[in-house]
Amino acid sequence: MKRTGEYPPLADYALIGDCHSAALVSRQGSIDWCCLPRFDSDSCFGRLLDWNQGGYFQICPEGRFSSRREYLEKSLVLVTTFRSGGGEARLIDFFAMRRGGSQRPRREIVRIIEGVSGTLRLNVRFVPRLDFGEVKPWVRPASGGAYVAVGSNAGLVIFGDALLRPGDDHDLEGVLEVHAQSRYHIGVQFLPPEESESRSLAEKEVPRLQEHYDETLHWWRNWSAKIRCQDGRLPPGKATGTAIARSAIVLKALCYAPTGAIIAAPTTSLPEEIGGERNWDYRFCWLRDSIFTVHALSNLGLQAEADGMRRFIQRTASGNASELQVLYGVDGKRRVPEISLPKLEGWRGSRPVRIGNGAAEQFQADMYGLVMELSWRWSERGEQPDENYWRFLTAIVEVAIARRRQPDRGMWEVRSRPLHFVHSKVMCWAAVDGGIALAERHGLPAPLDRWREERDGMRKDIEKRGYDNKRGVFVRSYGSRDLDAVLLLLPAVDFVAWDDERMVRTTEAIRRELSYDGLIRRYAAKDGLQGKEGVFVACTFWLAECLAHQGRRKEARQAFDRACGCANDLGLFAEEFQPKLGEMLGNFPQGLTHLAHVSAALALEYMEAKPRPRSG
Repeated sequence: MKRTGEYPPLADYALIGDCHSAALVSRQGSIDWCCLPRFDSDSCFGRLLDWNQGGYFQICPEGRFSSRREYLEKSLVLVTTFRSGGGEARLIDFFAMRRGGSQRPRREIVRIIEGVSGTLRLNVRFVPRLDFGEVKPWVRPASGGAYVAVGSNAGLVIFGDALLRPGDDHDLEGVLEVHAQSRYHIGVQFLPPEESESRSLAEKEVPRLQEHYDETLHWWRNWSAKIRCQDGRLPPGKATGTAIARSAIVLKALCYAPTGAIIAAPTTSLPEEIGGERNWDYRFCWLRDSIFTVHALSNLGLQAEADGMRRFIQRTASGNASELQVLYGVDGKRRVPEISLPKLEGWRGSRPVRIGNGAAEQFQADMYGLVMELSWRWSERGEQPDENYWRFLTAIVEVAIARRRQPDRGMWEVRSRPLHFVHSKVMCWAAVDGGIALAERHGLPAPLDRWREERDGMRKDIEKRGYDNKRGVFVRSYGSRDLDAVLLLLPAVDFVAWDDERMVRTTEAIRRELSYDGLIRRYAAKDGLQGKEGVFVACTFWLAECLAHQGRRKEARQAFDRACGCANDLGLFAEEFQPKLGEMLGNFPQGLTHLAHVSAALALEYMEAKPRPRSG
């Protein structure tokens, strides 16, 4: 049995990706997580979830060494600088990008080794393990010094100008002696099974990997140049904590370009509690997280992603609001059954390792309001729903009205019994309110009198049953006195003003009762699972945003800075943080945390911005 202490902390990892798939690279130059050809594919390097069986691809100096790392400006190109003895070398890692790559991805990881000074010996270990570590692939030579690794229904081809040799039938190894100005290139491409025996593979010319580096850097910088605040200015940088542009780049990397879907995180089963059971697969498209991400990117002038996500929602729901579900595969697939992989020990012994997510079968009522909110934001930018899409949106309103009295699992997808969550009720209200607003703005056909009556009835019900009159605060669910950090989002859909006295008191109560070492937990109530979790970093950013809109700039800054302190040295956030251990927890990097960071940073920087006007 291996020692769980061998697993690096999550903060040691960096993200690289190409808007189709992603990989995590450690400070030690090891790719310990990668799923190809898509985010939700089986892993080919999975040491992150099992140190012995998972597989990896490592390039690092022999013996003791130190390292530092950074992303090249306005890109997702990672540079790790190694020092050992009198030698220094750089390792450049990226997924190759190119113009039009959303339809023609290279599915290629490039690793470039550059000597800086002195001499450094680097060990190279290529240990692929397919199908979440289940399959040791057959590694065999191909033409031009390349090798192919095939097994199960996938494979990899590794090529370049670095001399590697078989360690056994299942891996490759090599030693590179790097001097100042020397340079080596290694590329790894996904190999579909139908190409593993083809002549085209044997005749494959080694790509010009240096050109792929230049093209990738240009691609990311061209995309990043579009980032603008709504007034046309560049977004604030590190003066407002971790740079907004870095979060925007991470969110873009989590987009699945062919369909417009946006995944919650590129990993699965990284635990909310070390050794616990709160381990979930986040490599899917949640409507909620995706719509939040669209808001964040829209506020930075990135409209193409917003329109792509809107189309993905309509398509995956088949234009039928009653068929809407909480999450989908990146291609729109509805069935993503949750199963365990008992042969994997999990990060630091955190079992079970899960693939798929049972939350897809839950009823979460907030999704109707979120879809309408996306459409409202889209219309604010001058777009009017066409006839077909308006029929879909009117159906969303009707389903929200029909189901608003049902208990649900809420935003946090509790595995205990369903409750009448206040946030869910508010989002049903927001679906109706948004439908009214769109109909009024664009003169669209709708039963407005009935909708207004339903909307007003919803508000009365929420204010009566979802509000604690004794304390003067909104509560987690009907009949409960518990609090929930998601209540901090109520002003975002204009249910209540940011500075309404009820919201100010609710904000204070959440800060007082759910705070842990300056960070905010999601809730304190039981949720049907064993163990405890860390603090949910996005919630602290929500608190900062609330305080900023309430004009409490100093307190907002304190909350914001505390949340920014949960990022690693590259500005990447995980889902959760454990203050006692000073460690990241949960899936990484987490899109919801990054978009909450963007929203809070903009609220701090531009406090004069007012909530948009809407009916009611």
